[in-house]
Amino acid sequence: MKDSRITADGAWLAVLAAGIAAAMHIWKLPAALAGIQADLDTTLVQGGLLLGIIQLASVVGGLATAVGGELVGLRRLLLTGLVLLSAASALGAAAPTTELLMAARTLEGAGFLLAVVVAPALIRKVAPPRRLNVALASWGAFQGMATLIGLTAGALFLQAAGWREWWLVMALLTLFPVPLLLRQVPRDESPADAGLRAALRRVGRTVASPQPWIIGVVFACYTAQWMAVLGFLPSIYHSAGLEGPLPGILSAVVGGVNAIGALSAGPLIQRGLSERKIIFWTFLAMSAASAATFAADWENIGNGILFQFILIAVFSAVGGLIPAAVTRYSVHIAPADGSVTAVLGLTQQIFNVGNFLGPMLFALLATTTGGWNTTWWLTCGLSILGMGLLALLGPAASGTASTARRGEKSLSAQRKARM
Repeated sequence: MKDSRITADGAWLAVLAAGIAAAMHIWKLPAALAGIQADLDTTLVQGGLLLGIIQLASVVGGLATAVGGELVGLRRLLLTGLVLLSAASALGAAAPTTELLMAARTLEGAGFLLAVVVAPALIRKVAPPRRLNVALASWGAFQGMATLIGLTAGALFLQAAGWREWWLVMALLTLFPVPLLLRQVPRDESPADAGLRAALRRVGRTVASPQPWIIGVVFACYTAQWMAVLGFLPSIYHSAGLEGPLPGILSAVVGGVNAIGALSAGPLIQRGLSERKIIFWTFLAMSAASAATFAADWENIGNGILFQFILIAVFSAVGGLIPAAVTRYSVHIAPADGSVTAVLGLTQQIFNVGNFLGPMLFALLATTTGGWNTTWWLTCGLSILGMGLLALLGPAASGTASTARRGEKSLSAQRKARM
């Protein structure tokens, strides 16, 4: 008989905590960027690369991680990812140059990849059926929660210590979810058809389907602009004259409200609104909000910084609907003889191209045009591309409750067949 602890909410909450701890390594950088630039003589474009390079492993290794999850188990990969993140953060704290800090961030990216690719599939496995919608919606909000915690804690901590000490603190914090995972999440069980050949066959059948590729690119259109805007928001506020912890705290609030959209997606889908419609209208709203944020000269308008803050908060809050909708879509589109982990790995690999390129393109646009006021060209262009790609998604993207239940029964049948 299974321990009741591993079938209750504690199991998926432990996985969620691990995902938040992993994502905090992305958001430990923005508040520290000014200090890093001063300490290591880092340029703005190099800063953009530091923001995006943590996604490099995900760009090239998403599918390989999916195969690893099929072979060695989801829990093992998640634990390995947390340990690697912790070790890489400690190495980064000692980096004497920007180039070596980039190398450490690349290792952090490998740990982040191992943690977040397998996490949604693990949540799908351990969450009680009656709590599955809540669990998946909560996972869709993990980046927003990590942004809020990471940027706020970083902004406050960096008032008393340097970025190197912050890296060491993050190395310790990353290990906190490990005991929870060991206690709450069941050990990995070898499926009946274990083996490299069987795993590759399931992954191959999954990647032959067009839907994971399309939804991955759609997601990349979102992540590229959200990562770029949030990553440079503290710098944008610094350039507007704000000082002390305020730029970091305001940026943390903007990132944190992203969770509002993520948690709102579940009820909208339950009411019959499809993922495609949610994503379309979200892209449209993000375009309007980002254009209003960056195109207007708010510095010469009374209380302009307040209005700009509200607009960019709307951009982030509404944008949170997309990760939740994409996650919900992704866990239901694996072929009957395919792999849910492979769908997540492929989409992770694709959308992290956006995470990698977005901050660099954002910084390059601001540098070449002489300011942040042209960056809405990038955000709106990405939204338009994402809306156009939605037309290529098939009817499987329907988000009705009945469709979700059919998908859950199908995946449950697959798991029973492999036991």
